[in-house]
Amino acid sequence: MKAPTVVLCVMAVLTIVPALAEPPADPANFLFLDADDASDHRDLLARPDIAGAQIIYNWKMLEPEKDRYDFSKIERDLRFADSLHRKLFIIVADRFFYPGSRNVPVYLLTDPVYHGGLVPQRDSPGSTTGWVSMQWIPAVRHRFQRLLHALAGRFDGRLYGINIGETAADVDLKDGEKGFTCDGYFAAEMENIAFTRKAFHKTYVVQDANFWPCGWNNDHHYMSRAFAYAYAHGIGMGGPDIVPYKKAQMKNSYPFLHDYRGKLKIVAMGIQEPTLEYINPDTGKPFTKDEFVSFARDYLGVDIIFWAYISPWLQKPPPGP
Repeated sequence: MKAPTVVLCVMAVLTIVPALAEPPADPANFLFLDADDASDHRDLLARPDIAGAQIIYNWKMLEPEKDRYDFSKIERDLRFADSLHRKLFIIVADRFFYPGSRNVPVYLLTDPVYHGGLVPQRDSPGSTTGWVSMQWIPAVRHRFQRLLHALAGRFDGRLYGINIGETAADVDLKDGEKGFTCDGYFAAEMENIAFTRKAFHKTYVVQDANFWPCGWNNDHHYMSRAFAYAYAHGIGMGGPDIVPYKKAQMKNSYPFLHDYRGKLKIVAMGIQEPTLEYINPDTGKPFTKDEFVSFARDYLGVDIIFWAYISPWLQKPPPGP
């Protein structure tokens, strides 16, 4: 007996019409705790809408003396996060954003082989706003990679993710300070992220790519090369600030995050305290949580947002069951 013609037509339509795509999931919420102890934020970490924390550990803390590593704070924070069934994402800081912060091991500052270890970051001539380690000096880079190797030996698979810092650096380009060149800086940072990816097999590795020195609107192809390498080698990408359609970032990392949506291993980005003060030009008010999340999810393809723990929505009770 032949099936009715109308049934055959319906079946044919069902076979050729694709299923509707699932809408993208909202990014997971992590707390950005700066360098605080995880235990100082127990109530926030225990919220059902929080999946984990991101904490900064500076180089000097992790290596107080040459080849003597101290990972005790990471261990404490990790134990506490585990006790709450939360994930831990760490930043290994080799650059600092206050004039008094020179948080690298003393041997880097005193042994001539490291050429002083640090150079100032400046927002104008003569005005020091912080410091950045001279990763373009091979001896400095070697020491940093030894630290990353030691961290991987202890924490690979135990940490959810590791970030070795952002691409931006405000180094005085005119002086060519202590051998700095734009190409040399790019090559050194890419070598470090490649080393980290090889050292950590189970933990997510993320490079914050916001700006590159000398690289505006991809004019040196630093941003495009960084994203292509990340895609090819299972490296995540991110940045310290999610600001919807921020003009400077739309000339740098945001278009690449958009183009690589769904292709990268992971995308993890921050909404830190200064970000909360940005004004939405359409409303004349600070961006809301929903506006941040919508842009992060739909345009940037973000998987994790690291929220400043003072974010207004975190000051309200979590949603009920």
